[in-house]
Amino acid sequence: MKKIGVFTSGGDAPGMNACIRAIVRTAVYHGIEVYGIRRGYNGMIKGEISKLESYSVSNIIQKGGTILRSARSKDFMTKEGRKTAYEQLQKLGIEGLVAIGGDGTFTGANIFFEEYGLPTIGAPGTIDNDLYGTDYTIGYDTAVNTALDAIDKIRDTADSHDRVFFIEVMGRDSGYIAIPCAIGGGAEIVMIPETDTSIDYVVDTLRTGWSRSKTSFIVIVAEGDAEGSATDVASKVQEALPHMDARVTILGHVQRGGSPTAADRMLASQLGIACVEGLISGRQNEMAGIIDGKLTYTPFIDTITKDKPINPEFINMVNILSV
Repeated sequence: MKKIGVFTSGGDAPGMNACIRAIVRTAVYHGIEVYGIRRGYNGMIKGEISKLESYSVSNIIQKGGTILRSARSKDFMTKEGRKTAYEQLQKLGIEGLVAIGGDGTFTGANIFFEEYGLPTIGAPGTIDNDLYGTDYTIGYDTAVNTALDAIDKIRDTADSHDRVFFIEVMGRDSGYIAIPCAIGGGAEIVMIPETDTSIDYVVDTLRTGWSRSKTSFIVIVAEGDAEGSATDVASKVQEALPHMDARVTILGHVQRGGSPTAADRMLASQLGIACVEGLISGRQNEMAGIIDGKLTYTPFIDTITKDKPINPEFINMVNILSV
């Protein structure tokens, strides 16, 4: 393999730049030309592709976002769009790809491989940590710490004003961000898609706490919870407990930004190296990940179709520690 391409796709995540850096320098180390594809599959179709050198990725390991930019591509969902993308890669003689992203990115890569056989290795880049085949995804640790810092500050004002705060964190259909935020932030309740936490339970828990002279509360709501958004939950609870002073904070995209933590830089660097060396060794259509401290490669089809359950012990921890 003489030439490879690298791109980021879907939602950005802190540590993507660290991964790009590792991919480029690993390729250079092994004597392989590496090309950066800007704006994901969209840029692949439009030919926004340029050669990267070792100096191209200097001073980016500490930066959030992605220097290659990211975009969602409706055109790549069509056969015509994928054909154009393949032709653009062929013009430059690109023989393999490294895709940094989540399940949408890997779904596209899987289809692309089935149609054109172009080897692709994926690096799991998403704050949601919802990909099967790795214990942690690039950006997850940073997102949790960003959210936790905000929750600590909100706790201060909640205590000062005897309020209950409903704090919404990201995670799409996963509670992986919400759980450590609830445990680390000392929340009384956590609501995640993986469990059924009813409004009645929330009301009863808050009422019981109030009867014990507890005057401030933190409720963490994952954005994909069945009861709705933090605003929806707060509105329903306020109807049942009108004497409580409820407030809502939606942390939103602040969780995606910022300088990556040391853990994310290490993970991104390790997986970036693994992606390139995976291509060199003949691997294709797989995602590189870390499970129990060991490097693993998981077929894209498993990564995008299999669930990654949350450890029930963590959920039980929230219940025990909120008493």
